[in-house]
Amino acid sequence: MTAGLRIGSVGLCFILWACGGASVPAPEEAGAAVLTEASALLPDAGSPWAPVSAMVTARAAQAGVTSMGIAVYDSLDRKVYEQMVGDFTPDQRVAVASSSKMVSGVVLFDVIRQGLLTLDSTTGQVLGWTGDKANITLRHLLSFTSGLEPSNPCTSRVTFTLAECVAQIATIPVRAPPGTRFDYGSVHLQVAARMAEVVTGRTWNTLFAQTLATPLGLPADVTYYTAPTQILGTTNPLVAGGLRASMNEYAKLLALVYHRGRYAGLEKGTLGLFVAQTREPYPSVIVGNSPMADLGYPYRYGLTAWLECTTPATGCSSISSPGAFGWTPWMERDAGYYAILGMQLSGADVSGGVVAFSVDLERDLKPLIRTALGN
Repeated sequence: MTAGLRIGSVGLCFILWACGGASVPAPEEAGAAVLTEASALLPDAGSPWAPVSAMVTARAAQAGVTSMGIAVYDSLDRKVYEQMVGDFTPDQRVAVASSSKMVSGVVLFDVIRQGLLTLDSTTGQVLGWTGDKANITLRHLLSFTSGLEPSNPCTSRVTFTLAECVAQIATIPVRAPPGTRFDYGSVHLQVAARMAEVVTGRTWNTLFAQTLATPLGLPADVTYYTAPTQILGTTNPLVAGGLRASMNEYAKLLALVYHRGRYAGLEKGTLGLFVAQTREPYPSVIVGNSPMADLGYPYRYGLTAWLECTTPATGCSSISSPGAFGWTPWMERDAGYYAILGMQLSGADVSGGVVAFSVDLERDLKPLIRTALGN
């Protein structure tokens, strides 16, 4: 492992590996690579990464953020840039909040790959739901267009099981017919995860461990909790927001998404599912609860990921999954990189709002990273 350099009174750690504008290999070829560390260098004024360093430093200072990090990986899974602010470290495990959603999507994609579910499997078929809830499909659930109320108190009950929580969700009247309304919230993936539990005969955390954590060499503590900031509750995991991981740990999960399920010798999900992830399945939906719209962004939603482009109906090369505590993973496949803003902040830690800080920073870093990579 490379040691970072600590400099100045604000305690910044920089790691840089210059890669230039190398061509981007096919995902299947790049996926065979394993994440590697960068060499420790401080970007000087002439470095292509100096603007990235300057922006992160300035934005953190302006917002009063004293503990965060950024890491950028190229298409060969080399860590090409890393910067730490304050005492944050790339091995510091925190609650990633809604950045859990993209990871949960991969687990569900792999259940589909095994032939145990399809995107068109319904709650009626799998869970025995009846009436106006019976025709909700897994596609609706993964795109948050199920028509269910997006939140339910049961998702925070540490003494519940996932089965008990979903049974409670089943008693609540729907807000809209499936496929007609988008509402961002935790309920959709809670139901989707229960469908996976039923068809596999395994609990969600066991399924996550067997599908992703163990094959990627992640420790048992990288798992889903009901209350992730308190590290409490594993029988009713918050599937949409309960994962805890470090930047170095999450990078392996993000690499698997970047390479469309083909990474480090693994095959998870199908290439078709990862293509579907980048497209909005129901472009004509009414947009209800949308944190991106609240921030003034026009981004729509695919399958467990935000679509950061102007053509969501036909697909986006840039997708993301920001969380309420600031943790923000994203990728730009056309530019050949993926990145993580790592942090666990509260409202008191940031002036102007945690999500606004991280999402705005991600947006403004994108062109600087592309330039640094030679794109």
